[in-house]
Amino acid sequence: MTDSTLPKIDELEIDSKIQALRYRVLSPRWRAVMALLTAVSILLAINQIFNLGFFVGYVVLDSRYMHLITGVMLSMVFITFPASKHSPDHVPWYDIAVIFVIAIVFAYFAFYAERIVLEAWEYAAPPIGVWLSLVTWVIVLEAGRRAGGWPVFVIVLIFSLYPTYADRLPNVVAALSIPITDVAIFHVMGEESLFGIPMQVFAQLVFGFLLFGISLQFTGGGPFFINLAFALLGHLRGGPAKVSIFSSGLMGSMSGGPISNVLTTGPLSIPAMRRTGFSREYAAGVEACASTGGVFMPPIMGATAFVMASFLNISYVTVAIAAIVPSLLYFFGLFMQIDAYSARRDLKGLPREELPRIGQVFREGWYFIAVFIALIWMLVVLQREAVAPFYATALLLVINQFTSHRLTLEKLMLLVAGLGRMLAELAGILVAIGLIIGALAVTGIAGTIANDLVYLAGDNALVLLVMGALTSFILGIGMTVTAAYIFLAIVLVPALTNAGLDPLASHMFVMYWGMLSFITPPVALAAFAAASVAEVSPMRAGFAAMRLGAIIYFVPFFFVFNPALLLQSSLLENLQALSTALVGVALVAAALQGYLLGIGVLGKGTVGLLIRLSIGMAGMTLALPAGGLFGFSQWFLLGIAALLFLVGLVLRHVLVAPIRLKSAAPALD
Repeated sequence: MTDSTLPKIDELEIDSKIQALRYRVLSPRWRAVMALLTAVSILLAINQIFNLGFFVGYVVLDSRYMHLITGVMLSMVFITFPASKHSPDHVPWYDIAVIFVIAIVFAYFAFYAERIVLEAWEYAAPPIGVWLSLVTWVIVLEAGRRAGGWPVFVIVLIFSLYPTYADRLPNVVAALSIPITDVAIFHVMGEESLFGIPMQVFAQLVFGFLLFGISLQFTGGGPFFINLAFALLGHLRGGPAKVSIFSSGLMGSMSGGPISNVLTTGPLSIPAMRRTGFSREYAAGVEACASTGGVFMPPIMGATAFVMASFLNISYVTVAIAAIVPSLLYFFGLFMQIDAYSARRDLKGLPREELPRIGQVFREGWYFIAVFIALIWMLVVLQREAVAPFYATALLLVINQFTSHRLTLEKLMLLVAGLGRMLAELAGILVAIGLIIGALAVTGIAGTIANDLVYLAGDNALVLLVMGALTSFILGIGMTVTAAYIFLAIVLVPALTNAGLDPLASHMFVMYWGMLSFITPPVALAAFAAASVAEVSPMRAGFAAMRLGAIIYFVPFFFVFNPALLLQSSLLENLQALSTALVGVALVAAALQGYLLGIGVLGKGTVGLLIRLSIGMAGMTLALPAGGLFGFSQWFLLGIAALLFLVGLVLRHVLVAPIRLKSAAPALD
């Protein structure tokens, strides 16, 4: 695909599509205000993370820094997100009033930050501190509603007020009641609520990676990864769909947002898939699955992985390493399904003469790979998680200015606008979710809920996992992945670990199931975004994505049964679990698409269904890790899988092959 045939990525068009989702369209004056606030946020973060002391030796207390940067980003929430559909393109007077209130309140808290800590205002604040805390509580609830929607608002409201009515609830969830004023000061001035783990991680770690992901997007990273994917895979059968997996997976890993990733890579990959014979809904499903999978693909994985590392008190690198095999299984399953779908329908790749040359792609975008390697080196070898993305971003921006993708003033403003929107959205959600943590912390009820869940499950870990999967999925429908994960990490994960499951596997289980709502109807947001690009019914795209991403519904159970799939066991056990899982996933993919590599079409009708069911069950058995929760030996699982596989092959040989030989019909549709 040469320059003449490959569509260009128009950052302006993508930016307008992203804004149309639910962001306010700002006038030039308010765009300048947002740019200024974004710049202030960046400077505050760099000053604190690098301990620069504002170059005059003045070191800011961590609590003062949290008040300052949170106040700035909350102001951005009320600029970015309209209160209703009545103000989609202007900032009304009441939002301006709220911004002034935020400035006054958080300036007060920042000014008295030292006294707040030394005099423990979270338990006994002066009257003005109490009133300002109540005002802040209301503002944070509204910020959560605008950034995360009504589900976030309702859940946070109920839980943040929980300490005030806890004594009137059934004994299972009852606790001592606390006056609303005491709850307010604990929420706003303590270190376990509004400024708890979510916001601390966001302000100290996630900030730099968001900056890196946005910078990569606006310096030509998208076109480079797409061209690289076309050069490597475009000529294969079903090539454009395989390109979507490769490029969207990489971009999703760095952007951390399934919807924005769909709108970045979808306009190129979906038309190319349509051209080679893929249906509209299938093309949309492929793009949605690939973009969603990028969120849990190392090395960046979005904000949730950093929060997880803080909850577990381990390094982010440990979380990223643990995510390697599950993400590999997911994308391998997608690849094999697309290959089977293409083989069954005889879909070809794109002509080689239309594809970019691999050498030319590397010559034009080598520095993206170099920056990527530098980032991984700083993360893994130097273990500088907080500062690594800032150095990587600086290196990227410097090199980029000597290339054809150099930033113009217009692109720079788009970059700043994109970063500002992302900061506002995440900050609005995370400060609100922090109130849930604070409410559970001040009442001490989290441990009680965990014990009650274990009791309800009858000490059966599998029942508890099913309960957790359903809860994670339901919360994922109405909340972002990060928000749903944080809530369940507090309430559900302790119950899983109390039942004897591995802590890291339990946290990963919750995160994976929280993401399933992006590709599962009725609220498959990533699939719906891809449907708009493919010009197809959203529900048809959603069901196509659900079928394609079916492997992700099982992978979390695999690694929670045995953490070897998270590389938490010995080298031999890790390799054994990975090898059998790969073969198992390939068989499941073949069963889902009705085509087995080396064998051919598995049949149709009732006979075909039986054959596919047998092959699929063989794959599931093979992918299930030995040992772990069920304690099955590897030889036992291999024997069951082999038996089921042979049954499927015999059925096909006896019932399907003779019919095909007699009819000499073309490949089944």
